[in-house]
Amino acid sequence: MARQKKPVHRVQMTEGKRNIIHQLLEEYDIQSAEDIQDALKDLLGGTIKEMMEAEMDDHLGYEKSERSDNDDYRNGYKRKQVNSRYGSMEIEVPQDRKSTFEPQVVKKRQKDISDIDQKIISMYAKGMTTRQISETIEDIYGFETSESFISDVTDKILPQIEDWQNRPLDEVYPILYIDAIHYSVRDNGVIRKLAAYVILGINTEGKKEVLTISVGDNESAKYWLSVMNELKNRGVKDVLIICADGLTGIKEAIAAAFPKMEYQRCIVHQVRNTLKYVPDKDRKAFATDLKTIYQATDEKKALAALERVTEKWTPKYPNSMKRWKDNWDAISPIFKFSTTVRTVIYTTNAIESLNSTYRKLNRQRSVFPSDTALLKALYLATFEATKKWTSTIRNWAQFDIEKYVKNRNRLRFKGNDVVDEVCDVGEITA
Repeated sequence: MARQKKPVHRVQMTEGKRNIIHQLLEEYDIQSAEDIQDALKDLLGGTIKEMMEAEMDDHLGYEKSERSDNDDYRNGYKRKQVNSRYGSMEIEVPQDRKSTFEPQVVKKRQKDISDIDQKIISMYAKGMTTRQISETIEDIYGFETSESFISDVTDKILPQIEDWQNRPLDEVYPILYIDAIHYSVRDNGVIRKLAAYVILGINTEGKKEVLTISVGDNESAKYWLSVMNELKNRGVKDVLIICADGLTGIKEAIAAAFPKMEYQRCIVHQVRNTLKYVPDKDRKAFATDLKTIYQATDEKKALAALERVTEKWTPKYPNSMKRWKDNWDAISPIFKFSTTVRTVIYTTNAIESLNSTYRKLNRQRSVFPSDTALLKALYLATFEATKKWTSTIRNWAQFDIEKYVKNRNRLRFKGNDVVDEVCDVGEITA
C-alpha cells in the first residue's frame, strides 16, 4: 500500500496578512528566521495577556476603566513562567482580590502551552529514553525538562493501558500466536531479565490484533492458565489453534482452559532451533530438507520425510533433529489442514514484524528503570506498530472457519468419554 503524503500547508496571502507582516518587520527589525521566532514569542505573550484581561473583565462584570459596586476587583498581576513551542517565556496573569478568577487560556498550575505532553509520549513510543527526550526538547524548544517530569507525563497513559488490557475481546479467534521478548529491568538496584509475553490474535475477518501483553518471569502451567482464563473473562469462548514455541506449562494450560484448541509448535521457531546446530556451509541445504517435512501433503509423508532427513543429517549433527521427534505431537496438528491453510498458520510474518518493533526497544535502552517503564514502552510501541494493520492477511479466504468448527465438534460420546471422531478435520480444503 503506497504511503500517503502529508498535506502541504499552502500560504494564502491577503491584504490583512501583508499589513501584519509589514508591521512586524517595522516593530521588531527582523533580519533572520530566529528574529521571527523571537517576535512570535513576544506576540504570543502579549496576546495571552490581552485574552486574560478580557477573561477578567467577564469574570468581574466590568472593564478595567469602568466603575462598579462589585466588592471584587483587580489586584495586580502575578508573573508565571510557561513553556511554549517558541521556548520558555514569562507571562503576567491578572489577579482579583478574592482569588476566584480562573483563567482559561492558560489555566492555573498549567506550565506548558505547547502540547508537549503528546510530543513526549510520541517520542517515548518510538523508543527514546527519558534522557534522550529531555535533551531533544531542550534542543528544539530551548527549555529544560527533568527526566522525572517526562516520567510523570508518560505515567498519564497508565489508566489507558489498564483499560486496553481489560477491553472486551471477540468470542472466537481462529489463530493465536504467543511469543516472548526478553528485556533487562532494574529492580531495587538489581538488574533482572524479564520476559514480555505478547499474544497476537487473528480474528474471524483475518485481521491482526494484539490481545494482551504481560511482563514477568514466572513462566509455568499456573501462570499460563491465569493468562488463558483472563482471555476467557474478557469474552473469548473458543480458539481454534494456538501457535507458540514450547513455553513451559503452555500445553497443560491450554488443555485446562480451552480443551478443544489445537496446540501447534511454531514451525519457524522449530526450524531456527534446528539450524542453530548447523554451520553456514550446510545451513541452506539443511533448511531445504526440513521443508520436505512441514510442507508434506499429509502426516504419513511428513513422517517419512522426517526419517530421511534424520538419517541424512544426524551422523554429522547429532542433536539437530532430536526436537522434531520429541515435539511431533505438537508439530503434526498442522497436517489436518490444506496446504494453503497451513501456510497461513506457520507463516509468522505477523508476529515477526511486531517483534522487530519490540526489539528496537532493546537496542535503544540497555536497561529499563522498572517493569512499569517497560510496560509503557511496549504499549506505546504496540500502538505505533498497529496503526498500519488495516488489511486482511494473505490467503485468509481459504480458511473455512465455520466448516472447521463444525467438523471439530462432530464427536461421538459414550457417557462422558469421547469414543472417536465422526469425521476428520482434514476434510477442510482450500
